[in-house]
Amino acid sequence: MSLVANRRSVMTLFSAPACLRCHAARIVLAEKDITVDIIQMDEVTMREDLYQINPYGTVPTLVDRDLVLYGTQVIQEYLDERFPHPPLMAVDPVSRATARLALYRIEQDWWRGVEQVLEVGDRAASKLRKALFESLASSSEVFGLKPFFLSEEFSLVDAAISPVLWRLPSLGIADEKLPQEIRDYARRMFNREAFQLSLTEAERELR
Repeated sequence: MSLVANRRSVMTLFSAPACLRCHAARIVLAEKDITVDIIQMDEVTMREDLYQINPYGTVPTLVDRDLVLYGTQVIQEYLDERFPHPPLMAVDPVSRATARLALYRIEQDWWRGVEQVLEVGDRAASKLRKALFESLASSSEVFGLKPFFLSEEFSLVDAAISPVLWRLPSLGIADEKLPQEIRDYARRMFNREAFQLSLTEAERELR
């Protein structure tokens, strides 16, 4: 397979079946009902080809004709600007900056928290699992302030948080241990049609 042998006329997302970062990108695609060819990569063979278009060989990688993008937040913001309806970022600079700061903190604290639990052995995972739980629980009041995270409408921030909450039971953090505000928020996100469409078979098996 050669990823660059032919110019693709349809937008293509190179993804991985259980990747949290890929899931966040797939949620945005589903929310905007974008026609896209999603190619699920394995860990070895296809990743070698991915280096032809992405120097890091990472997923998600988005190809839109001659444009190649990598980095989940870069992909999410491009999709939101390229397909403006429904908008997933606020219009005013202050709200956009607040959302970007939230996205940065989600990546640093929660995405990396999930990834670290998955990467280490059982003994170390227990400490990391506790840190992730406490970080989420400390934000419980924010989850209950509005229908969506810091917003009256679904946004890129919700697309970033939802994959984290979906994976918690598979990490050993039971839903019933979470504060009620987070459980209610998670239920609203998981019931969205776009969220259900974004799930791979591997992700459905996480619950």
